[in-house]
Amino acid sequence: MSAALLLLAALPCALGLARLDGVGRLPALGWNSWNAYFCDVDEAKLLDAANLIISLGLKDAGYEYVNIDDCWSIKDGRDATTQQIVPDPNKFPNGIIGVASEIHNLGLKTGIYSSAGTETCAGYPASIGYESIDAATFAGWGIDYLKYDNCYVPGNWSDASPSGADYDYSTSNTANRYMIMRDALLAQNRTILYSLCEWGQANVWTWGNETGNSWRTTGDITPDWNSVISILNQQSSISQYTDFTGHNDPDMLEVGNGNLTLPETRSHFALWALMKAPLIIGTDLSKLSPENLEILLNKYLLAFNQDPVYGVPAEPYKWGVNADQTNDRTNPAEFWSGGSSNGTMVAMLNTQDTTRMMRADFSEIPGLDAGTQYKIVDAWTGKSAGCIIGGLDAQVEGHDTAVYLVQSVSEC
Repeated sequence: MSAALLLLAALPCALGLARLDGVGRLPALGWNSWNAYFCDVDEAKLLDAANLIISLGLKDAGYEYVNIDDCWSIKDGRDATTQQIVPDPNKFPNGIIGVASEIHNLGLKTGIYSSAGTETCAGYPASIGYESIDAATFAGWGIDYLKYDNCYVPGNWSDASPSGADYDYSTSNTANRYMIMRDALLAQNRTILYSLCEWGQANVWTWGNETGNSWRTTGDITPDWNSVISILNQQSSISQYTDFTGHNDPDMLEVGNGNLTLPETRSHFALWALMKAPLIIGTDLSKLSPENLEILLNKYLLAFNQDPVYGVPAEPYKWGVNADQTNDRTNPAEFWSGGSSNGTMVAMLNTQDTTRMMRADFSEIPGLDAGTQYKIVDAWTGKSAGCIIGGLDAQVEGHDTAVYLVQSVSEC
């Protein structure tokens, strides 16, 4: 076993999949082909995306993975001799190894996709029963990231109904399917970040941290407000499972897609960043608006997401007027905070349709004190909002999120 050595490091809530080279310690930043192109993926689109990541300033901001999603192989099965999955020669005339090499030459990393079933979600060859072959193949091609989906699971791999509230989901067939690929990846002489696209089944957040670097906690996101806030509501109660080396994954970013308004897009990105989720862009970068690019490049939110000292995410400290810590999909928590190397990040999400005044009371925020004077920086504008005692008030547009960096200072 190489530098991708498995270390089971004690974390507050679980065991963590840590690697000696630090890959996966922080949430992954990158781009994925699916939301932009679905099955219409090819070498040219991947290289265009890689070059745009550089020219748009995304690489300099920390985005590094260029990930190929479903439909990259031929559909007719595996090579009869090697049993390897065969890249589609029309889409990838230089093979996956060729496009990976070109992406590496740009100073970026390459990801690929498979499924823990007999077929991928689009009906292409998948990896169950071939984990060791596929892991070795991916490593040989120079792959740095594996998104591992959950389609076409054979009946003998389905889970029995859990017996009792104390059921250990880490012993489930679902967990075992994903652990087999984990072990196959760790046996390679190459570090491959492991992203479990497991849809939140079998309470994956309770065992994902010892299995992969991130784990999907929900079904697929769609580019609309109801999907964003429904997923956010689901995340509110499981934030304790994210820390260094392992991250809840509420699915890829829809920035630039669908009918999300600018305020809704800001809220989507802000909360994903504050939850320390992987930030995987899923849009055609050639069509990205300047406003959406500015959101993706926000230095305060990226710094919080990638903080090398604080591994835990922001969490709700108050639920809000209509949010009551229930399973109401339309009313997630509105008031969030989290510590960082630069200070405390405070976010106020207006789930309502109209503008309203919102207040962050320092006496309610963990780590802050109502009698202390703090320097306030607006994370969206980068401008100082002055020095404040007691709390801060903001007019927040419907579906928008105000985000502030609250810093302790000896004098203002």
